[in-house]
Amino acid sequence: MTDSNLTRRTLLRYGAYGAGAAALAGTAASWDRLTGSDIPGRDDGSLTVATLGPAYGPEAIRTLTEGFRNVHPDIKLRINAVQAVDWSDFFAKILTQIAAGTAPDLVYVATEGVQLFAKSLGVPLDHYVRRDAAELKEYFADVHPSLVESMMYEGRLYQLPVEFNAADMYLNRQVLQRAGADFPAPDWTRDDFTALLRGMKKSSGSQFTPYFWTNRLWGGVVPWLFAGGTNLLTESKAPGGAWLWDSFYPAAEREGRGGGFRWTTPQATDDRVEEAYDYLASLIQEGLCTRPEGGNGQNLVGVFSTGRVGVTPAGGFWAGGLHLAGMKADAFDVQYFPRWRTQRHQFGAAGYALLRTSRKQDEAWEFIKYAARRDTLMRLFDTNQTTPARRSMLTAGRYEESGPRHWQVFYDTLDKFPDTGPIPAPPQVAEVTEVLLKYTGTALASPRSVRPALRRMQGDLEKAMERDV
Repeated sequence: MTDSNLTRRTLLRYGAYGAGAAALAGTAASWDRLTGSDIPGRDDGSLTVATLGPAYGPEAIRTLTEGFRNVHPDIKLRINAVQAVDWSDFFAKILTQIAAGTAPDLVYVATEGVQLFAKSLGVPLDHYVRRDAAELKEYFADVHPSLVESMMYEGRLYQLPVEFNAADMYLNRQVLQRAGADFPAPDWTRDDFTALLRGMKKSSGSQFTPYFWTNRLWGGVVPWLFAGGTNLLTESKAPGGAWLWDSFYPAAEREGRGGGFRWTTPQATDDRVEEAYDYLASLIQEGLCTRPEGGNGQNLVGVFSTGRVGVTPAGGFWAGGLHLAGMKADAFDVQYFPRWRTQRHQFGAAGYALLRTSRKQDEAWEFIKYAARRDTLMRLFDTNQTTPARRSMLTAGRYEESGPRHWQVFYDTLDKFPDTGPIPAPPQVAEVTEVLLKYTGTALASPRSVRPALRRMQGDLEKAMERDV
């Protein structure tokens, strides 16, 4: 697969990601549109970068294109914003393009797809990073090692993170005031959280929901699993990576680092997993939260900004989202996820993956470096639509207009909680996510549903993890 196209069989195997094999098999009628072969100048020799459409509007594309041209006038660049519902849908469309022989050179990939792309499609960046170590020292000094480690797979580095979002807790200050509650302390507990929800419910009307969350891999049940001292899959670390840690990070920051995360044996029937689901089921029974909805959480902006929801888990991206929705900087705030057995948080990060099919790998590396530069990210993330991977970008000035007051929480979730880690996303992430979402909804249908649903989840997860991706 160094420079050959994926076969149809391989495409259909990958097709389970998002739309599914059957849906991908029926795309022949709109093949040109799906693969992008009808785009003018498609084969003009440009370095092609594919991004998730909703995350990269025309202004962002213009910022990247014009800035890169100024630095590298000899490299023609084209950025294709692929319209997709979510990361799963986006990855499915990229895989379709690869199978059609119209693969981009670079793909913007979030944690959900890092290992999927790294295992079969990506080019490790180790050689380039070693070669340009002097140039990259400033970058690594500004980026938390946990973000870098999340972009490694089996000892090799596949992406330079440019953004991330950890699942912290957003609180509506109007609702807090209505309940006569103080803003929670950084070390608040799960019991404190439950008591706060009860106070909010008591002081609000029937159309109010104290806690609202979406059923997805990031920000769904996983933060509660982390806080409860467990995970959906057994977690360990691959060996390797010492060359990177020794080259760019001081001893205290490289301690315990490895060559990327491994997620292996499903453990849905673990007592601690069941306990987390039991807790969420109890909140539903008490009317403190609704059963989780699917989707990407965008529907939450309206209900939260109007005071119909009191608390919800979200990352730095919501600061910009709530500001655009009209919320004042002092109308909401953010705090760490509450402590249970641990106060470990989960995050998802993103960066550019270089595909093996690319014939412009050296040029692609130049774009990867450019996209990770501080001045580039300052222009690109000027509306607080995400949390920059670069620590130095999080300043009081950045959040003065949009809020929240405790903006330091976003990066301190990494700095003050060293065990904070990525969402569990093995190469079989599509199947794992599908199983998680299906049985989470089933488990929380009634108080007696948890244990039997988790048993079925375990069986399906075991099958999913046996798949050779």
